[in-house]
Amino acid sequence: MESVTFVRLRAPYMHRYSGFHPRIKSYSFVGRQYCNTALTLASTVPARARELTCNAGSKMEPIYDDANMEFSFEDWLFNSWDVGIMLDDLDKFCSDNAFMYYQILVEVRWLLKLSEIPEVKDVPTFSQETRAFLENIIQDFNKDEALEVKKKQQTNYDLKAVVYYLKQKCDGHSEVSEVLDFSHSMCTSEDINNLAYGLLIKDTINHVMFPVMADLCKALCAMARNNAHIAMLSHSHGQASGTTLGIEMATFAFRLVYWARRISQVPIFGNFAGVVDKYNAYKLAYRDIDWPHVAQEFVTSFGLQFNPCTTQIESHYHMVELSDILVNFNNVLVEFTDEVRRYISLGYFGQMMKVENESYTYKLDPFDFANSSCDLIDAKSCLSTIKEFVFTTHWKVNLTDIQVTRFGLAPSLMAYKKFLLVIEKIEVNESRLAEDLEKNWVVLAEVIQTVMERYNLPEQHEKLKELTRGINVDKESISSFIENLDLPKEEKLYLLNLTLLSYIGEAENLAKLIDEALGSLLGFKIN
Repeated sequence: MESVTFVRLRAPYMHRYSGFHPRIKSYSFVGRQYCNTALTLASTVPARARELTCNAGSKMEPIYDDANMEFSFEDWLFNSWDVGIMLDDLDKFCSDNAFMYYQILVEVRWLLKLSEIPEVKDVPTFSQETRAFLENIIQDFNKDEALEVKKKQQTNYDLKAVVYYLKQKCDGHSEVSEVLDFSHSMCTSEDINNLAYGLLIKDTINHVMFPVMADLCKALCAMARNNAHIAMLSHSHGQASGTTLGIEMATFAFRLVYWARRISQVPIFGNFAGVVDKYNAYKLAYRDIDWPHVAQEFVTSFGLQFNPCTTQIESHYHMVELSDILVNFNNVLVEFTDEVRRYISLGYFGQMMKVENESYTYKLDPFDFANSSCDLIDAKSCLSTIKEFVFTTHWKVNLTDIQVTRFGLAPSLMAYKKFLLVIEKIEVNESRLAEDLEKNWVVLAEVIQTVMERYNLPEQHEKLKELTRGINVDKESISSFIENLDLPKEEKLYLLNLTLLSYIGEAENLAKLIDEALGSLLGFKIN
């Protein structure tokens, strides 16, 4: 086995992505299992872990090295994946730099809000030039500005660095610098952070997750529409029956559309009420102001829902609901993955390849789908952890939201984009589908029994049981059975002309109706 150098990753699902890291050479299944074991030992018994190696033979190389501890979570999650480009969009909205932007946005807007309240005489009404100056601080925030904030992060109290940054930016503006301390006046870090976090979640879902989920729904709808006419043997349960490949794909598409649409209905909450969320400091400083009303106006100005009743922190129940929806969406994709892998093993799906202007269909590698399925399983674990985390933080100051969010969304986004890549490779093997149907003429027993019931023929079940049980039913035996039935001539002729390819009912039309469900999904977002 090749030499493996371990990088200790500070993440809740560091156990799996060993093969994605450039410092790790082996990506075989055995190698990953070995990595899992060694990482577990490395985190519990470091002395023993240093002795472990993954080479057989006389030359033994250590797989655990303190020098590797220099890698951070961001290095791994956003930079070190071999498909790290898939997470670039998530980085734009869900990185530390993005979170700083939202913190600055809330701080500046709170100062502007105070300037609009006549009773707060300590903060005078700003001129249009001053308001434009403050808005430009928000609009001009970029990576270079984020580095300036990070230089001021001398403690774990991250919001203090933002306050220092704003003081530096406003130092030369007399009208703002005199009252800048009011940008954090009476409110707590949780007031700023819970709104910043709510905006981060809303923008991440709207601009990153939802568009990719919509693309997945469109891809499956396209599969349903393009294959609506292709008859196949249904494998949904033990009884053989006819269907179309289009309706099988439409079933998954509809379920995905259902859960994707649910995301747009999730309200993102926020609050702004000071220590223990009772407006204590607000009321003491300015007694004549209706602070709950001011807080509601301020929170809703960001497009968030106002939460009037909280304890130490905002409840973040929108994260519970979003996590549930994403888990359900992912569960549908996992089931779809299993279905596709079965179709690959049956030869229904292949991959088109062109050689010297000739097209060939060859076996589609199920590993791509299996890999995506593993991402979804990891995402389910992380999203479930988010739910538990949210339900147990009501008495604690919560400054870890952004990390928890990245843990849950990153593997989901990875899986969605991988799915979009591998779905494009699928080529339907119609001859293989027709071959399976040809071997199962027993499918027509259903329609024969229905016609027998319609004309009230005796012993319907018993006759069909005698025909189908333990016997290989073919076209000749079906035709012979129909000829001996006491049916009107036109009905008998209809049954005799019926083929396995034509016995699909309304499946083709139903598959094409999936576009209506897709149309109701497009353009949706969290308001």
